[in-house]
Amino acid sequence: MTPAFATDVITFYHPDFWGLDSGDAVRDWALTNPESFWARVMDALAEAGVTGIELTFAPGDIDSALRAFGSAASFRRELEARGLSVVSAFIAGSDAPDWRHGDNLPAIVADAERRAAFLAEAGAELLVAGLPMRTTFGTSPPFFVDAGYMTRMADIAHVVGEAVARHGVKLAFHTESNSTLWYERDIDLFMALTDPRYVWLCPDSCHIALGGGDPVAVARRHSQRIALAHWKDAVQPIDVELTIDDTVFAQQQPYMTELGTGIVDWRGWADAMSRTPGADTVLIELDEAADPVAALRAGKAVAERWTSAP
Repeated sequence: MTPAFATDVITFYHPDFWGLDSGDAVRDWALTNPESFWARVMDALAEAGVTGIELTFAPGDIDSALRAFGSAASFRRELEARGLSVVSAFIAGSDAPDWRHGDNLPAIVADAERRAAFLAEAGAELLVAGLPMRTTFGTSPPFFVDAGYMTRMADIAHVVGEAVARHGVKLAFHTESNSTLWYERDIDLFMALTDPRYVWLCPDSCHIALGGGDPVAVARRHSQRIALAHWKDAVQPIDVELTIDDTVFAQQQPYMTELGTGIVDWRGWADAMSRTPGADTVLIELDEAADPVAALRAGKAVAERWTSAP
């Protein structure tokens, strides 16, 4: 089976693509021009031969789509007219209630249900979340990612997973660098503590490699719970302790690279992905590409080479 190709809308956030000076300028312009923002994103997707999109934080978020089109159904019709579709939506930690606070559960569930209702109406079936970030190594008092912590996260995941399942949407967890779902051990522990009927996995090949892990081994161990995966390459594991604050994502950027130019074993990854429930979609993640069409075409060529390999 030939998979469909998708990408995260963050691929289109580079200011050069918009002829603007900064990321803030892109967000400000898109906020006041949501129709123009989405029209250009859709045109670029079609030009690159990529048919699926994962929504994320602003400006390519659910609220932006609603401002531009008025409803999830209208957004879906506009996408379908161009041969496109929503694959998933990603919940950014900065854009949702904090899972570290136990009294936030009603707000967490309400937020997830709102997103799931949109996805269902837009024709998508997958909500992607992450676990909270770690704290900078050496912080006092220390924050330990232990069995007690993971049990609390699993309890929340079960409640949220059941809530979105009522909308026909699966809840999958993304493996983010410097988060509490980063190392192979984190992933194995969280998967062991969660019910596979309600909690799925969205492994990111780059981020697992940045933590010194083996993305292929992770994918093989948890193959039956992978609803979607982010295909991204890594230069090398992160070999220093980064400061975990609002700049951590920018600090991680130099360790990431385009598909086929880093250390990920793409033959092994493609083989593992072919055995998962999410095998029908290849999501190529390219954080803020200056020329997203060219970058997506190049990434798609690498993925096609390995997904068609015997």
